[in-house]
Amino acid sequence: MKRIAVIYYSRSGNTEMMAEALAEGAGGEGLEVDLMDVSRMGRKAERDYDAYAFGCPAMGAEQLEEVEFLPVWKRFSPYLKGKPLVLFGSCGWSDGTWLRNWEEEARGLGALVCAPPLAVREEPGEEDLAACRDLGRALRESL
Repeated sequence: MKRIAVIYYSRSGNTEMMAEALAEGAGGEGLEVDLMDVSRMGRKAERDYDAYAFGCPAMGAEQLEEVEFLPVWKRFSPYLKGKPLVLFGSCGWSDGTWLRNWEEEARGLGALVCAPPLAVREEPGEEDLAACRDLGRALRESL
């Protein structure tokens, strides 16, 4: 059975809503989708996944959250080479720089970024959640 990890950090709940919709879109017959909030995930077996979705809102000066999310991203980074991956997050003011930088880093690690990163401003509406489900389907179809 193929396994997909949807790993996210959410302070306001917006990125969490995105992660849930993405996981819904990624699901399907013969697939296991694990939805993991970094603040509650503990140590999961990084090598056991066939594809990854990571979500983090824009923080500070267009960067990933450093205390809870960044250590998890760094912990998973060695296992991303050759694996399908999508990135997503919410923002209130960003022009998407944090996602473009993050995508560049993921590609440098050898991850197979299978769709453009998805940014949503503020709380996701129904169209945004539909885009998240589409992103999940794109990840599923990359397997």
